[in-house]
Amino acid sequence: MSSRYAPLFNVEAVAEERIQEAIRRGDFDNLPGAGRPLELDEDLLVPAEVRVAYRILKNAGCVPPEVTQRREIAELEASLPKLEPRERVRALQKLQLLRTRLGAQRSRSLSLNRYYERKIIEKLGGG
Repeated sequence: MSSRYAPLFNVEAVAEERIQEAIRRGDFDNLPGAGRPLELDEDLLVPAEVRVAYRILKNAGCVPPEVTQRREIAELEASLPKLEPRERVRALQKLQLLRTRLGAQRSRSLSLNRYYERKIIEKLGGG
């Protein structure tokens, strides 16, 4: 390869060097929010038109059933090593049931998504 393309492959090193230079110059000193944790609870991946509704439900302690099931699965998995053999068998059965239900919900929602995806494509004249 030609040496004129070499800088393109070293973008990370250039970026890191510039960040270090800015730190040495003090460019990052006294920024708003410095020393405080980042607020990462903004639900940026949730569409703006439903963000407020999701926030209200979240603050009220309402979570989707899938989240509740995943939490229960995690608690069961964590408790397995502490259980007696008879209790462990029962817990493993329950764990399998929860995983099966969760898988069934996923496959059902995936098929619905494909259906709606096809309808949208048809509506937009693509199929």
